[in-house]
Amino acid sequence: MVFILFSCLSFFTYIQAAEGEGKLVYVIPIEDTVERGLEAFVKRTTNEAKEASADHIIFEINTPGGRVDAAKNIGEILQDLEIETTSFVTVEALSAGSYLALNTDNIYMKPQASMGASGVINSDGTAADKKAQSAWIASMKSAASSKDRDPLYAEAMANANVDLPDYGAPKGEYLTLDAETAVEIGYAEDIVDHRTALLHSLSLSDAEVVETSPTFAEGLARFLTNPVVVPILLSLASIGLVVELYSPGFGIPGSIGLVSLILFFYGHIIAGLAGYEAIVLLILGIVLIIIEIFAPGGILGFIGLAAIVVSLFMSTDNIGQMSISILIAISLAIIVAVVLFKTIGLEKGIFRHVILNDATTTELGYVSTVNRKELIGREGIAVTPLRPSGTAEFNDERLDVVSEGAFIDMSRPVKIVKVEGSRIVVRPIKND
Repeated sequence: MVFILFSCLSFFTYIQAAEGEGKLVYVIPIEDTVERGLEAFVKRTTNEAKEASADHIIFEINTPGGRVDAAKNIGEILQDLEIETTSFVTVEALSAGSYLALNTDNIYMKPQASMGASGVINSDGTAADKKAQSAWIASMKSAASSKDRDPLYAEAMANANVDLPDYGAPKGEYLTLDAETAVEIGYAEDIVDHRTALLHSLSLSDAEVVETSPTFAEGLARFLTNPVVVPILLSLASIGLVVELYSPGFGIPGSIGLVSLILFFYGHIIAGLAGYEAIVLLILGIVLIIIEIFAPGGILGFIGLAAIVVSLFMSTDNIGQMSISILIAISLAIIVAVVLFKTIGLEKGIFRHVILNDATTTELGYVSTVNRKELIGREGIAVTPLRPSGTAEFNDERLDVVSEGAFIDMSRPVKIVKVEGSRIVVRPIKND
């Protein structure tokens, strides 16, 4: 009997040791800001996991949060997975990061990790409107409920009006869970120090682990689609092109502007935000503006500018943020243009080819009217009454003259006192 019991125990131990052998685990990092570039990365790597028939996906999370729309799209990807998923919060899963964790089957946390503080904040740091907050709170609660977690705590993460003083979130503050509290309320399964311990806890110690990482293109796209980087790129593009108008030839400013535009659209195409139709519209707009410079009329330039603006809006899913970015870029471009105009003028750059700078000045030998200064002092006779203009004769030469304002009778002696171009001013001569 003892032998049989010992054999069963040995067999059970062998089975436990072999758990996870032959299984495939994908590890997908979710780091830095949650944005559309991250969404593209998660979509690619989860598809790879499905194609490889992975048995488990671990999302290693360390993010301060980010865009709500991107988080919701990633959450939808996680919900549609038929593969078991686990979030491993290594440092923090705040704001949108907590939402992503709630959409996975299991949550494990490192001892120092935290999760929560998920209030919706606008890009300018102010609280979002009530409609956006209500929708986000509903999404947080729904994500928690979908994985059999108490939605009250998810709501408290996003709604400061929920009063949970026992968990460090009295009314007016968002709930943030430390690792121990998360385990206590059933939001986290356990606290583990590292991935090896996590795999052991999931009975996947002997599983094959595939680590994923963003490609160079995906990493660049994440950077270029960051809400802070977008207005910088558009500002560099607009300022560079404005400065180029005042520079001889095509040089560094124009190159910087062109590269900034290319990077903007490249990042948004990789992130799945822009299509090639936006590029076509952009090129068309630039061509129309160039034509307008050399064939002024106004209409083509306006259409070209509108085409460029539309191409930018076609490359985003956040109209408000793009509007602010474009406004910043245009404002800076106008300021730079005014400064350059006052300091350089229109004598350099492309303007020198389309603006006439030559002037028919007297210094260059051009005269519109002969200015006969030699007539001053000559005396003659008024041939006609001067009221105040008329005709007078000087040394057998008849000239059109004007008096200083007074009426002068015909045949009255007059004297030329001023010559201004074609205007000859006379004054009557008093008889002694």
